[in-house]
Amino acid sequence: QLQLVESGGGLVQPGGSLTLSCAASGFTLDYYAIGWFRQVPGKEREGVSCMSSYGGITNYADAVKGRSTISRDKAKNMVYLQMNSLKPEDTAVYYCAAEKSMFALCELSQNEYDYWGMGTQVTVSS
Repeated sequence: QLQLVESGGGLVQPGGSLTLSCAASGFTLDYYAIGWFRQVPGKEREGVSCMSSYGGITNYADAVKGRSTISRDKAKNMVYLQMNSLKPEDTAVYYCAAEKSMFALCELSQNEYDYWGMGTQVTVSS
């Protein structure tokens, strides 16, 4: 059974850093694109970053470009999102998602992803 579990969220001060983790089970990352999304109450879920199957291609939303890095540990079947210089507007529930894909691309549209984790809360506040 394919499962995604996020962790690493919490309360962080503005300007701080956080690394979110996404543990994948029931499938191999090599065959799936992985996306990170976030959502605040009353707003649509928005794409933050993604990585293509085999990890060759990464994309970032303009809002986090230059402040975030997506990476993966193939041996652990884990995907990470490191976020630096956090701002209060980064406060959201962060989700990881997976889409079976053999293409060297990934999308920041939630409609492309079939499998989702339950999310982890990130709060940026002093």
